[in-house]
Amino acid sequence: MSEKTRTDVAPKPKGVALGIDLGTTNSVVGYVHPGETIPRVFPVPQRITRDTEEARALLPSCLYAPLPGELPGDPEFVVGAFAKTRGAEVPSRSVQSAKSWLCHAAVDRTAAILPFGMEGDLAHGGPRISPLDASRRVLDTVHHAWNSAHPHLPVEEGIVALTVPASFDDDARELTRLAAERAGLGGALRLLEEPVAALYDFLSRDDADATLESLGQDALVLVCDVGGGTT
Repeated sequence: MSEKTRTDVAPKPKGVALGIDLGTTNSVVGYVHPGETIPRVFPVPQRITRDTEEARALLPSCLYAPLPGELPGDPEFVVGAFAKTRGAEVPSRSVQSAKSWLCHAAVDRTAAILPFGMEGDLAHGGPRISPLDASRRVLDTVHHAWNSAHPHLPVEEGIVALTVPASFDDDARELTRLAAERAGLGGALRLLEEPVAALYDFLSRDDADATLESLGQDALVLVCDVGGGTT
């Protein structure tokens, strides 16, 4: 190997490489350990019922504000499967699709406007939250779940790729970055557009080169991202 070739090779990351799909409906976390090349899904521990917790591949991007005494410790908000189920029963204390609000230019995305349209529910109304802080809490759940499960490979010592819709404007992208930084994920953060992430996944497959070669040099690749909020 020539000296030039050696200097052109990017150094391998010393920490974990974490990929986070911050979805409108569900969020998913993938990871690659140092020295490995094949990504795996990290099941995120979350509350499933009032009394049980479980690690699942899908983390519903939902928040729920428990009633006083409903859950141990009286958390202000919980994230995940229980939040999705319980929030459907008490919508005035539920926040869903915060990501869609994060790109809604007609509202103040840093103001406590969620749950939207529930100001008049005095019987069950809970604390209100901004789209920015709601997104931060979902990412914070991922951060703490990973570090608790892998104390020897903390997020702070690795790199993080966080996906955003291709439709996000500069403001929405910056708010996403800010949410990640406030969740402690900003050390080595890269925003990656979701269709590009899908294409990278295709290119990493064993048959990708042969497939593209069979299509010829002028081939185009069409990526259709059918999402929970936008397509």
